[in-house]
Amino acid sequence: MKILTVCLGNICRSPMAEGILRHLARERGLTLITDSAGTSDYHVGEAPDPRAQAAMRRKGMDIGDLRARQFVAADYTHFDVILAMDASNLRNMHALAPNADLASKARLVMEHAPHHPLREVPDPYFGGDEGFDAVHAMLTEALSALLDDLERSR
Repeated sequence: MKILTVCLGNICRSPMAEGILRHLARERGLTLITDSAGTSDYHVGEAPDPRAQAAMRRKGMDIGDLRARQFVAADYTHFDVILAMDASNLRNMHALAPNADLASKARLVMEHAPHHPLREVPDPYFGGDEGFDAVHAMLTEALSALLDDLERSR
């Protein structure tokens, strides 16, 4: 299974999601191929935001090896599941989809956490550490549920 996580700049939410996926897959003994991307080219080549890295380290996860890249149309053919952090990014991703069948691979990550009150993962970039911790908790809930679903469907 190949899973791509996508946000705007690929330095906060989506690399955190990728790190959480890697961690959860290891814990469960699952083999996943993960990546993350941004719909913009603002931070291509950069490491995740230091606050995102710190939030992940507080939870025992290291994402310092990740580097930002931009989402491209070819991602639709390379990945099985594509998870957007918010509706704006999902719209931008759908605009690049080669066709409707491939576009259906992309959805909001929080669709996997139906009991969570938020449908979108807020961008913590302009806030403090607490925003990164909240994003970590949201993503952990959604991605744990996604992996539960994948395990059940095997």
